Amino acid sequence: MASAAADASAGEESLRRALSEKQVEVDAQGSVVRELKASIASKDLISAAVEALSALKLEKASIEKRLQEIVSASNGGHQNKEAFRQAVVNTLERRLFYIPSFKIYRGVAGLYDYGPPGCAVKSNVLAFWRQHFVLEENMLEVDCPCVTPEVVLKASGHVDKFTDLMVKDEKTGTCYRADHLLKDFCKEKLEKDLTISTEKAAELKHVLAMLDDFSAEELGEKIKLYGITAPDTKNPLSDPYPFNLMFQTSIGPSGLSPGYMRPETAQGIFVNFKDLYYYNGNKLPFAAAQIGQAFRNEISPRQGLLRVREFTLAEIEHFVDPEEKSHPKFGEVAKLEFLMFPRELQVSGESAKRMVLGEAVSKGIVNNETLGYFIGRVYLFLTSLGIDKERLRFRQHLANEMAHYAADCWDAEIECSYGWIECVGIADRSAYDLHAHTKLVIAPVKKELGLAFKGNQKMVVEALEAMDEKAAMEMKAELETKGEVEFQVCTLGKNVTIKKNMVAISKEKKKEHQRVFTPSVIEPSFGIGRIIYCLFEHSFYTRPSKAGDEQLNVFRFPPLVAPIKCTVFPLVQNEKYEEVAKRIAKSLTATGISYKIDITGTSIGKRYARTDELGVPLAITVDETDSITIRERDSKKQVRVSVDEVASVVKKVMDGQSTWADVLWEYPSHHSASADE
Repeated sequence: MASAAADASAGEESLRRALSEKQVEVDAQGSVVRELKASIASKDLISAAVEALSALKLEKASIEKRLQEIVSASNGGHQNKEAFRQAVVNTLERRLFYIPSFKIYRGVAGLYDYGPPGCAVKSNVLAFWRQHFVLEENMLEVDCPCVTPEVVLKASGHVDKFTDLMVKDEKTGTCYRADHLLKDFCKEKLEKDLTISTEKAAELKHVLAMLDDFSAEELGEKIKLYGITAPDTKNPLSDPYPFNLMFQTSIGPSGLSPGYMRPETAQGIFVNFKDLYYYNGNKLPFAAAQIGQAFRNEISPRQGLLRVREFTLAEIEHFVDPEEKSHPKFGEVAKLEFLMFPRELQVSGESAKRMVLGEAVSKGIVNNETLGYFIGRVYLFLTSLGIDKERLRFRQHLANEMAHYAADCWDAEIECSYGWIECVGIADRSAYDLHAHTKLVIAPVKKELGLAFKGNQKMVVEALEAMDEKAAMEMKAELETKGEVEFQVCTLGKNVTIKKNMVAISKEKKKEHQRVFTPSVIEPSFGIGRIIYCLFEHSFYTRPSKAGDEQLNVFRFPPLVAPIKCTVFPLVQNEKYEEVAKRIAKSLTATGISYKIDITGTSIGKRYARTDELGVPLAITVDETDSITIRERDSKKQVRVSVDEVASVVKKVMDGQSTWADVLWEYPSHHSASADE
């Protein structure tokens, strides 16, 4: 009996531990699943539950019942997330934060317009980005054109390699991203098919892990193997083929100068490196930054602001000596602790864990101090905006995700109703981009060429200087090994012999203390639209009205990003109160505080609810001529402040000099039934 009891206890603990790791709560006996917090009941979760429940020596029917409870809870979780997302999106569109572009003409997928509050939030996010990075790190900000000549993007590799693999519905011609179809198929099978074998589950997991490595042929084979068809029509699909994501254009009326709308802002910085280096006094390290529009002709835009065809990027290129990647300010962020997801944890199937940044760098999990410093600064930036610390993690790229030239890459991922979304990429790109744009220098030695070719010297010089990079580097290699090379001069109609002393061929590099090197680049790249959408979800909540007959929407934006800092309401339509409201509005303008004044006859409770839905932190109610009340959005508590002080009080709270708790302590509380909606 004692042994059986011990076995039951061990089984109970096994169940609790297994399901706890999957974020499932169970009762004290471990026999009934109460709630599934995870967004998806994955195959892993079900396997763990089977193993743990079996350890309890329950009957097969009991195990199946528990599994059905898990799956049912999971489906409820899906529905709840979709309902939450719909509530957020409906509110955002109704209050004009953003709306589909050109919607009176049925719109275009992947294009959105920001309305007044959306523009204000975006402007505030970008202003804080400039303060947090450009000003505090003394960066050099540039602003480069969106239209980029083909030669630039050819050198960077975008013309040849900036592609996604696409398939078409063979009957309707509708296009889909091939990897998305395969990914969706594998995830659905793993999450919902309870009959799937362990071997098949392992195979599908391997497919997901290797998705980025598949060639067009391999991707096509998998699509055929699993019988994947067009999602909308179930029609057969074409073989995958590459589709370049850049929008092509021509520069000038002749059409002879091809160009593209830039897919990223970084190349504008790289091609200006020489001038920026000179501007910085020929010293390293230094950082350049740029905010601007980027364009990608997505095959199948989806998920609202998360995958669009035109979007705002904020990018930093920090140039550093490749042999000295320590950072003098790393100590300021070294003690930060947050969720990190190194590749080792991903490969072993474990979850992200809280780590101290300094320890991650010292253990080599993060490649170097400069990369670690920017990871820490990104964490502080996002959490200051209002991103939930518990739904933010830094995930290291797996080996198959890494570009061949990259030393280390991490993504700041934010969890929202769509899952974990990459919002910031932080990469040590080594020296690839500067090598790509390094200037080719061909320097004919005219004295030697004149002695050898006399009157034909000019034509030989012109032919040498006209060589493309490939031909020039081949000539350089041959001259270094053989000492001379046969070279065709078209204008002479014959080959001539070029000797090593007749031409110098090199790629221009920077010198510092006489050591020649190409700087490495640490690149944090911010998808502003993605950050803003995740902020919308993290800030949104509902609360019951005073009557309890409806749920009211609220955005809990921090003052830093709130689209409007305060509202001004005369309690009733009264000429004296309206004059006071105008005086207050004038003082708010003078202190640089954005506000919204509402003198309609709507009840004060409804006006509070309307501004809570816009995320306005403070509401000023004019109910006397010499003093007013200030209401805080989330607590709904009020204080009474003199009219002459109101602008300074609001200013201090908005600038972070005072908290609402400070205001409650300093000024008398005011209680009013109208504070509730």
